[in-house]
Amino acid sequence: MTSQEREATGHGATASAVTQRSLPTPLTQGLRGGVGDSPVRPDARLKVRGEFAYSSDLWMENMLWGTTLRSPHPYARIRSIDISPALKLPGVRCVLTAEDVPGVKFYGNDHPDQPVLAMDVVRYQGEPVAIIAADHPETGRRAAKLIEVDYEVLEPLTDPRRAILDESAPHLHEGGNIVRHQPVRVGDPDNATADVVVTAEYEVGMQDQAFLGPESGLAVPAEDGGVDLYIATQWIHNDLWLVAPCLGLPEDKVRMTQSGVGGAFGGREDLSVQIHACMLALHTGRPVKMMYNREESFFGHVHRHPALMRYEHGANRDGKLVYAKAEIILDGGAYASTTPAVVGNAASLGIGPYEVPHIKIDAWGTYTNNPPCGAMRGFGAVQACFAYESQMDAMAAKLGLSPVEFRRRNAVSQGSALATGQVIDSPAPLAEMLTRLEAMELPRPVDDDGYDLRGLPGGVANTTHGEGVKRGVGYGVGIKNICFSEGFDDYSTARVRLEVIGGEPVALVHTAGVEVGQGLVTLEAQIARTELGVEQVTIVPADTQVGSAGSSSASRQSYMTGGAVRQACLAVRAVVAERVGSSADEITLTGGKIVSATRGVIGALAEILGDSPIEQTREFRHRPTQEMDPVTGQGDSHTQLALCVHRAVVDVDVDLGLVKVVDLAAVQDVGKILNRLSLEGQIHGGTAQGLGLAVMEEILVTDGKVRNPSFTDYLIPTILDMPPMRMEILEYPDPNAPYGLRGAGEPPTLSSTPAIAAAIRDATGLRLPRVPIRPEHITNT
Repeated sequence: MTSQEREATGHGATASAVTQRSLPTPLTQGLRGGVGDSPVRPDARLKVRGEFAYSSDLWMENMLWGTTLRSPHPYARIRSIDISPALKLPGVRCVLTAEDVPGVKFYGNDHPDQPVLAMDVVRYQGEPVAIIAADHPETGRRAAKLIEVDYEVLEPLTDPRRAILDESAPHLHEGGNIVRHQPVRVGDPDNATADVVVTAEYEVGMQDQAFLGPESGLAVPAEDGGVDLYIATQWIHNDLWLVAPCLGLPEDKVRMTQSGVGGAFGGREDLSVQIHACMLALHTGRPVKMMYNREESFFGHVHRHPALMRYEHGANRDGKLVYAKAEIILDGGAYASTTPAVVGNAASLGIGPYEVPHIKIDAWGTYTNNPPCGAMRGFGAVQACFAYESQMDAMAAKLGLSPVEFRRRNAVSQGSALATGQVIDSPAPLAEMLTRLEAMELPRPVDDDGYDLRGLPGGVANTTHGEGVKRGVGYGVGIKNICFSEGFDDYSTARVRLEVIGGEPVALVHTAGVEVGQGLVTLEAQIARTELGVEQVTIVPADTQVGSAGSSSASRQSYMTGGAVRQACLAVRAVVAERVGSSADEITLTGGKIVSATRGVIGALAEILGDSPIEQTREFRHRPTQEMDPVTGQGDSHTQLALCVHRAVVDVDVDLGLVKVVDLAAVQDVGKILNRLSLEGQIHGGTAQGLGLAVMEEILVTDGKVRNPSFTDYLIPTILDMPPMRMEILEYPDPNAPYGLRGAGEPPTLSSTPAIAAAIRDATGLRLPRVPIRPEHITNT
């Protein structure tokens, strides 16, 4: 094992009482390139070998196991809870209910509407009712079954349209069932006239983030009455701000350290085990580990909002859009979570990257008794994208134009205004991207390749040898906001220390930015290496001992935490310049040397540092944004916008309804490539999740009850489902962003879904207004 492998045991908690297997140490990376290169990830070999420490690996001597009792009903009143049978079971150390919550009893990312443990009512199937600490997880599960809860079962409200329109529907929360209604008004769409009009209704099912690492964490009670929590999350400080009040503790007594994350995609933005594990640990005085199994994970985190949408577009005969109208209903489920922000995204991006002079959008987020929904990759823009792109195809067909040409005629560019009135003030080369995509080589027809069953719908199940198989080609375009929006105080903090170790200058970078697999720790090292010119960079595990870095979501960490690391490095470099009597803009640090633009090589960095390290902490903020006007939707609500376009080629067995995605091509503008390998991985990964939403991924909910909480019945794409990808990556720098970069992780998730749906329509001639497209949607016509 190399020294790098020994040191890079993960990115998470460190405590002497916990096994080395479970608690990783700082990530150290040697000189393998700066910004623009693709150095080997410090955690790569460990993950490939199964040696990386995830939060589910956490272990500590004398620890207990936490278990959750969940409601079997989507909607019910709690008449009584009898925990005494569970307490009599040997090995059970405590059972806690809502009465035992030591601090405030409600929390929430946007509205504090979610109880730590259900009190008088349960609002969704799987809501936590009681928690147990036991010597063994199986003992905890047995104890949960012994708890007697007397429910008065109520009729669940599961129709989001009824939640909005029916005054007789039960109010699930004080104030009604509408979490947010956001209108957008531009021009006079009700009186605009058009030569061609297309109207349709669309539906998007409930998608799960389907991360492979289940929710887990370890809470350790401290001698000062506080608690240390080692947790897999997406925003460690937000967890702190929510957890501490519920525990009745000041924030400085809740110390949180990031543990290894096995995927996130938005599903870890909300709390899961955090408060519960801490409550059990503080109550028993012993460390408590909680880890969900796969079924519980489906109930333990939020999902993508299902959507019901009605769109109407009007255009002139020359192929120019005149007006657009949209009604978007997003089912937020039992609690608000991030629904208000998701509604804002759906409304502001609801007509896509097209120039439309007259616009009327109404977007709603609702409460129902369906599973809670919140953040997932694409965050409100995915649902709208499927609808408006389907409309673009229908309009192109009605006008006799190709799908690409119609989009090109209406494409935004730099200087165009969004539906919110915000002017795009950086490059937006959509027309060029479409032209490049259209010019990409198409795969050969299946007859040219012969009938290899692995390449046909149904695969080696031998359902066809080519008969009944039709090929289709489709296009999709998506626009996604980058960073937080609507006036949110979005910032990230970085602490950078430059010192001499073993005679060599070494940089330590400490942020609370969460590595969820996207390569943030690699990029932090690249930036430090570029700005400080040192060989060795160590990334300190993320914790709450440094200021917030915000969430690993909204495609923002490269922009925000990357920006913070760069600013801290520049501050360190300024001190170096001062020590050698130069100005900061006159010197560069490279290869361990200090180089002046006028004086040449001044000296070795290690000599200048000596025994006096330099440490600087900086906060980085993006330019300010505005809340959308509550009546017109106008306002500069977004920091940055990113575009991606996809072309999909599919083969469809029209007799059996089986789909094989044969080829996917993408063109994306990323502003500046910081790490090509990580970037390509993001485009592949986002595209795969879009493929999943197009043809297979859906949580099936009937009367508020989840029917498929397992990877047996909830299907996600495998390597056999994901086709070869061709891509072109453009670099049109954004002058407002660090290094000119443009967030890249989410846009591919938007455009891949409508491209695949369009290709299936092309092959079948069917309308297919809903995703995921299932076999019966193709055959039952």
